[in-house]
Amino acid sequence: MTTTTEPMTEEMVEQAAADSSPSHTETIETVISAMDADQSAMVNQTGNVWKFRYGTVNVAVSITGQEPTDTFTVVATVMPLPVQDELGLFRYLLEKNAVDTFESHFAIENDQVIVISSRSVEDLSAAEISRIITIVATIADEYDEELKEKFPPLNPSA
Repeated sequence: MTTTTEPMTEEMVEQAAADSSPSHTETIETVISAMDADQSAMVNQTGNVWKFRYGTVNVAVSITGQEPTDTFTVVATVMPLPVQDELGLFRYLLEKNAVDTFESHFAIENDQVIVISSRSVEDLSAAEISRIITIVATIADEYDEELKEKFPPLNPSA
């Protein structure tokens, strides 16, 4: 007896994969709960942004959706600007970006030095989510106190 089956369409394969694995949101929440020692994580009103404290830094994790073109981003605040010897700080951060930051990098946003990593959610695995959150939080926590000591605020009373 011969039976024939029709091949699975790409849509059917994607749906089967989605049904059998946790969503990006569930994975993010699991990773954060494991890292968030004081259980301070907060989710915003839309449910797509999580904020928690890791060591001495604040970390924010966001995902714009589940479509391949959506974005997964992790940001940790390191220190405020301005600082004394900003040129020295910028050179130091660029040198660190070249060798010490893995898939993340130091950047400046809204007068803050941050560590950030961002990528599309296409083919984003649970292992990558965990790795990116861990890298960003760990690097920011590792460097924040050192940087604040080496590059004190321009106006210490501010």
